Amino acid sequence: MKTIDDIVARHAGREGPLLPILHDVQAELGAVDTAAETRIAHLLNLTRAEVHGVVSFYHDFRPERDPRPVVQVCRAEACQARGVEALIPAAEAAAGGRVRIDTVYCLGLCSVGPNARIGDDLHARLDEAALTALVERA
Repeated sequence: MKTIDDIVARHAGREGPLLPILHDVQAELGAVDTAAETRIAHLLNLTRAEVHGVVSFYHDFRPERDPRPVVQVCRAEACQARGVEALIPAAEAAAGGRVRIDTVYCLGLCSVGPNARIGDDLHARLDEAALTALVERA
């Protein structure tokens, strides 16, 4: 729990620290599990239900560590209009069980979709071959 205590301490005095704390816990521990929720709630003087409500609302937070690389594919309306749905089966086939394909709704590149993100890297104007290559390199 020292890691969580350290993360919370880094955000001391910040207005609305819960979301940044949760992102840091997810990044450092790979998950925000029940024990983490309980400790964060205690340190912030919140109920666990309040913390869990935020954790369960956002899809970025995982209750269990998943070591697989993640490819986030935008499936919002603009990317759908540009054919992203037709790319998904090939991406999933390329991923197998080795890569996690996550759906996100808008990466902010609507005019150059379909789009995907791996970590902080954004990829635009994807076709089936390009998305499959991204998944295979992830």
